[in-house]
Amino acid sequence: MGKTKEYSNGEVTVIWKPELCIHSAKCVHNLPEVFKPKEKPWVQVANSNTEAIINTVKACPSGALSHYLNAVGPAPVDSDTKKEMMRVEVMENGPLMVYGALSIVHDDGREEQKSRATAFCRCGQSGNKPFCDGSHKV
Repeated sequence: MGKTKEYSNGEVTVIWKPELCIHSAKCVHNLPEVFKPKEKPWVQVANSNTEAIINTVKACPSGALSHYLNAVGPAPVDSDTKKEMMRVEVMENGPLMVYGALSIVHDDGREEQKSRATAFCRCGQSGNKPFCDGSHKV
């Protein structure tokens, strides 16, 4: 993963991973006194209380923002958590492979459960969207 930036007020540290950011601006709208994209540094944690900062960071849809309490430190990913984590693999000239249990809600509202590996179409040619049917190979 690429670069990360950390911003602390002594009590909480906000971590920003710019490569994950989808610029939804939820942080900017929820806490504009802290998240100021036109200023440097753009995260100014001294401008609000820790609870408001944590709540705003938790609302980040992409995971580009995260936090830890300085008294506790960053949480390591333990082996049990890592086993439960979903894994996504981008296949060269192929599907997006998602490994792990997931629930898919289709545009018609029907829900489907997958438990192992799911291949999602990336090329748009599949006759079984959103799943890959190998049409990209034709």
